[in-house]
Amino acid sequence: MSIQPSYFDGEGIRRVYDDATETWWFSVIDVVQVLSGSDNPRRYWSDLKRRLRQEAGSEQPYAEIVQLKLPASDGKQRLTDVATAQTLLRLVQSVPSPKAEPIKLWLAKVGHERMQEMADPALSLDRARETWQQHGRSDKWIQQRMTGQETRNKLTDYWTEHGVKSGQEFAILTSIIHQEWAGVNVREHKALKGLKTHNLRDHMSAAPGRSQASSHRSPQGGGFL
Repeated sequence: MSIQPSYFDGEGIRRVYDDATETWWFSVIDVVQVLSGSDNPRRYWSDLKRRLRQEAGSEQPYAEIVQLKLPASDGKQRLTDVATAQTLLRLVQSVPSPKAEPIKLWLAKVGHERMQEMADPALSLDRARETWQQHGRSDKWIQQRMTGQETRNKLTDYWTEHGVKSGQEFAILTSIIHQEWAGVNVREHKALKGLKTHNLRDHMSAAPGRSQASSHRSPQGGGFL
């Protein structure tokens, strides 16, 4: 399975792609947060689940909701409820929101785009560039972000070749590197920037030189590594 961030209306929605079944799984809590605007989407989802169970007379109203490990705000991989697009299309009906119809269209579009990307992988890079441009990022920032991602991929490939397991072990090493560079770990840095489900790398400026990064301790600055 491959974890890939996605965005709806500027809000991060975690998702994972199961290559074996060619299925997208989306974080239910992230979708609920976008729909409800709740400051505590976890509690909102817990209350909604309880109501749905009562209405359905079943412990699990939607069989297609399972738990998978996704990166949490502290940088660790944690089990969270995920659902397919088809299940979410039904679940959206239970959350009164002006964003209900737009997010339905977004979910349908994601499935169509994935099929296109499987036929032409370069499309995923084009879409990432387009998304960043829509967020007002400069061409220089986009190029550095994509270069940083390529560097990250090479690093994780190296870790895998040397027996490091993806998930929690990746998160631990990433946090150590980040702590050395910025003076704070990933979780603390996201908190300082007020980020919850967003990818921290998408909210960084251009990476400073090594001497600058090691000399200053202001995590409000940039960097992609």
